Amino acid sequence: MADLIVKAAVKEAFEDKNVASDFYEALDEEVEELLADAARRAEQNDRKTVQPRDL
Repeated sequence: MADLIVKAAVKEAFEDKNVASDFYEALDEEVEELLADAARRAEQNDRKTVQPRDL
């Protein structure tokens, strides 16, 4: 899957903190899992539209 996060936005969110290079990959994996779970919940509720409540 493609990168789901924007590194510059992540760095900006942390303001004056340093970000380890491997943090981005770990965060991307977490986001991918979150999205897969949301899609699964929508499907279990017979919906094709993923909604905020699926998070």
